[in-house]
Amino acid sequence: MTTAVVVGGGISGLAGAWQLAADGHDVTVVEASDRLGGKILTTGFAGRPVDEGPDAFLARVPAAVELCREIGLHDLVAPAAGRAFLWLGGRLVAIPAGHVLGVPVDLGPIARSGILSPAGLARAALEPCLGGQPLAAGADVAVGELIRRRFGDEVAERLVDPLLGGINAGRSDELSIEVAAAQLAAAARTGASLTRALQASRRAAPPERAAPVFYAPAGGMGRLVAALAEALRLRGAAITTGAAVEAIAPRGRGWEVRTLDGAVFGGDRVLVTVPAFAAARLLAPLSARVAAALAAVEYASVALVTLAYPDGDVDLDGSGFLVPRTEGRLLTAASVLSNKWPALGGDGTATVRASVGRAGDERALDLDDATLVERVHDELVEALGVASRPAAARVTRWARAFPQYTTGHLARMAEAEAALAEDAPGIGLAGAALRGVGIPTCIAAARAAAARLA
Repeated sequence: MTTAVVVGGGISGLAGAWQLAADGHDVTVVEASDRLGGKILTTGFAGRPVDEGPDAFLARVPAAVELCREIGLHDLVAPAAGRAFLWLGGRLVAIPAGHVLGVPVDLGPIARSGILSPAGLARAALEPCLGGQPLAAGADVAVGELIRRRFGDEVAERLVDPLLGGINAGRSDELSIEVAAAQLAAAARTGASLTRALQASRRAAPPERAAPVFYAPAGGMGRLVAALAEALRLRGAAITTGAAVEAIAPRGRGWEVRTLDGAVFGGDRVLVTVPAFAAARLLAPLSARVAAALAAVEYASVALVTLAYPDGDVDLDGSGFLVPRTEGRLLTAASVLSNKWPALGGDGTATVRASVGRAGDERALDLDDATLVERVHDELVEALGVASRPAAARVTRWARAFPQYTTGHLARMAEAEAALAEDAPGIGLAGAALRGVGIPTCIAAARAAAARLA
């Protein structure tokens, strides 16, 4: 039996380890922190299990659902149906139908919403008439560049950036369309008009079933980590936490992974799943060109502020709201978790989780916890009309949490992977920095990287 060492115990590392074990490797997972899961973390708050990181995964990207099925985690729940809003011009406006990732395909609902000004609507309506060339095969552009050119600034700033920029804690004007919006990239390649291309793809698509968009394990996302770790152990995998990797070095025809405390793990294969800046340090002695590509990936930091209020004090008929960057607010988004997840409500408490921080805006991250809670509470008072003080508060800080995918990112990462295969055969790469954020994306990419190693 061949051996494999996985460096990093986040969702990418655990998914990669699961694939390596399935392919017949004797697997060891080495994690620097004292727990598994990376940014997936569920802890108690106001008497309920509340996620401190992602609280769901996309259901229509099958990798996460399939993995849950394989490890026997079947009690998946979907968020309660509820509208989402934009906090725009001092008021909450329901995000209308008629768009794909914020890009208009039907201006009627968008016009009725009031999100765009008359001038903004008129500019967006011109898109099918502008002419121009389709996006060339293999070409990559910034999401904001394409949307501003085709639809104008208001669509980019009030619809697309809050959705796509918010998901990536980034700027849509710098965000690779290939990574952040592959659906838009594909449509842009089929014709000059993005509106017509998206309308055609909608008509050609089979009728959608009334299926959930998101899923999560009952009891929080931490159960996915726990179930996956247990399934790995049942397959004979060894898992070591609290062991920061110091170096990866050749050993015979394989590799050895050395930790700061002196432990050594040998493997025929090594899968590195830590953040790009950490992977760059580990791989620099083995491949300078791979290390340079990884070190160039920038990251954004965020914080999540979770607050508990009396149920009647949070008046929102929906799941939450997004905040366009142009509004200048501290908040980037907020979710009323007790509306979104019925299991978190029903006890007289409304749980609100607010997000702050994104690329180019780190004002909130310089505040201490108490001040940050006050500032977030003040904005929630303004947005939701909250009348009372929070009964409980929690601040979770995620430093350098979101890789920033600038144009050409996928090509650069493909070159880095090819260079690693040449310079250090038997070592693979996975993680959010490679293919994009999102739990299904990380799972699929890690399993593919592990399968290539096998």
